[in-house]
Amino acid sequence: MNNRWKRLLALLAVIGLVLTACGDDTGADTTSPDTTSPDTSAPDGECTEPDDVRVQLQWVAQSQFAGYFVAQDLGFYEDECLNVEILEGAVEIVPQTVLATGGAEFGIAWVPKALVSREQGAEIINIAQVFERSGTLSVSFVEQGITHPTDWEGKTVGNWGFGNEYELTGAINKFDVQDVELVGQNFDMLALLNGEIDAAEAMIYNEYAQVLEAENPETGELYQPEDLNVIDFNDPDVATAMLQDAIWVNAEWIAEEGNEDIAVRFLKATFRGWIHCLDNFDECVEIVLENGSTLGESHQAWQLNEILALIFPATNGIGVMNESLWDQTVEVGTAVVEELQGVTSSDDAYRTDLAQQAVDELEAEGLDVTGASYERRDIELRPGGE
Repeated sequence: MNNRWKRLLALLAVIGLVLTACGDDTGADTTSPDTTSPDTSAPDGECTEPDDVRVQLQWVAQSQFAGYFVAQDLGFYEDECLNVEILEGAVEIVPQTVLATGGAEFGIAWVPKALVSREQGAEIINIAQVFERSGTLSVSFVEQGITHPTDWEGKTVGNWGFGNEYELTGAINKFDVQDVELVGQNFDMLALLNGEIDAAEAMIYNEYAQVLEAENPETGELYQPEDLNVIDFNDPDVATAMLQDAIWVNAEWIAEEGNEDIAVRFLKATFRGWIHCLDNFDECVEIVLENGSTLGESHQAWQLNEILALIFPATNGIGVMNESLWDQTVEVGTAVVEELQGVTSSDDAYRTDLAQQAVDELEAEGLDVTGASYERRDIELRPGGE
């Protein structure tokens, strides 16, 4: 090839590079931006080596833990330079014990159960109160006429035990219900549906839905809310609700240098996951299903709908403790739980600074940290929750 052709080819190559760098208006992205939901992705940051942490759930994959799975699957933990392993729970797994023995850096547990564990020697601290409201109900068929705790007189009332019954026994104590038979209940609603008990313990996001997913033999259709009476322990006329899902850490671990920073980053990514679900509901349900949920789509949609209502509106921002509800939890607990007789509200069982820092940073990014406008969606349950 002569020099003339070499120079021509070189010139064409340079021109091609210039055109590629400059681009062309006709090839620009003209897709309209999505204005239906805010951008909850984390800003770009430099990460040299991620910190490995584990979070122990209370139960298996379900929408109760959607925020953690969303933070994992959408890269929110990775954005905070974290490599997070999500450990699913089981009947025999107690997150407080897992934390106390070093089996995880973070654990999800109900406050009264964790306080009992603390009294038994587990040095754990609540660093974020994710659920601001209780999800526990006492459910009965309308024929029983049970609309208030005093109506439990002369009735057979089921409960799960294992520390799940404290709101129920708190109400029995508060309203001086004398003639009530408390019986153990499996973690389902079969005893209620079969007429073996008059009222059953249920979580609004799980077992209550199981009744509404069952067929009413008298109609051949699914049971409807009007077929049931519900005692909600959040009701001001009852007021024995106790704080539930919170993020706990081992006191010794959080005191080690650098771990407070890890905790803030974990909280920030987790909160981002929950906030993402406010405006990306269907995506969050799908993520839960993809993470191995054994429950059906309509059941998980119902569950997420109710879980978000336990978190939002968040009075002080997601995860930041509402002290009046902490005080109520301790008051109810000390009245009915022998192991909590010595506990006071001032005990150093929780701290708010780490959650507050995470909330402040998210708010600075423009995220909705209170979810003040959250309203439940209309979810159509299908038979068996499919």
